[in-house]
Amino acid sequence: MYPFKYVRATDEASAIEVSQRTATQMIAGGTTLVDLMRLEVMKPEIVVDINPLPLASIEAKGDGVMIGAMAKNSDVAEHELIKQRFPLLSEALLSGASPQLRNMASVGGNLLQRTRCPYFRDPATACNKRAPGTGCAAIDGFTRSHAVLGTSPKCIATHPSDMCVALAALDAIIHVRGKAGERTIAMTDLHTLPGEHPEIESALQPGELITAVELPASPFAKHAHYLKVRDRASYSFALASCAAALDLSGSTIKDARIALGGLATKPWRSLPAEKILAGKKLSLEIFRKAAALAMDGAVARGDNAFKIELGKRTIVRALAVASGMSHGGAA
Repeated sequence: MYPFKYVRATDEASAIEVSQRTATQMIAGGTTLVDLMRLEVMKPEIVVDINPLPLASIEAKGDGVMIGAMAKNSDVAEHELIKQRFPLLSEALLSGASPQLRNMASVGGNLLQRTRCPYFRDPATACNKRAPGTGCAAIDGFTRSHAVLGTSPKCIATHPSDMCVALAALDAIIHVRGKAGERTIAMTDLHTLPGEHPEIESALQPGELITAVELPASPFAKHAHYLKVRDRASYSFALASCAAALDLSGSTIKDARIALGGLATKPWRSLPAEKILAGKKLSLEIFRKAAALAMDGAVARGDNAFKIELGKRTIVRALAVASGMSHGGAA
């Protein structure tokens, strides 16, 4: 690994001040950054250790929950408040990575983790996300793990997070602090589409620090499910995943939330699919219509063509389980 300067932050202000400089990265659990530094995919000149910051609390906020950005994924997944009020988030977290990684990974780090695209992780190949303007080797490469939604001619890399998919479905609010003060970002606005600039991955400004994730009170806790389809039972990234949540009145769907992972370049919230479900009676037929709408506009490239049908089936199964019409099983 190449030389870099290590700075241990003593408070939020000092972390933000140092991070204003170019080529600076904050480090929490390090489960993504250290890996990419070893591969020389990321080469920060300064690494700011934010582990001393007191941002790991998990507390009730009215009927919602406030989660500190430094809270470990395992602590969030097993916390009674999360399991009682937002079990969808616990399901998603427990389906990700391994117990060892969940014990290290932070909520803030999970929000900002980089893609697992093999071309991004190989400095010998062209990647607009890693080196803007060099091209995208994935476009004409092996695409089985790549995105079919939200892609551009510049990038088809899939967003890897399970947690972020659940947060998108739960209308999470991201609290950040920077030199200009504090602000909030809706979870659905935090990540950006690749478009012409795949190297820009979030709405954060340079030096801004994620301080907390707020989960507002939600009517979706009782009827929700996170379904992840993958090549093996553990420590594998999603080929397709769906966070489905329903607000039910008897057998009528009052409102719905559908967010997708493994299929898109960012955690993918499907508003058209949610809209068609509202006011409808529970049925596999309406679930299939919602699934078709959610995957409308998907663009396959060679090896990932199967993801379009897989995505539809994953959505239908997740909705069926969330509604109580089915009780698990494969997509």
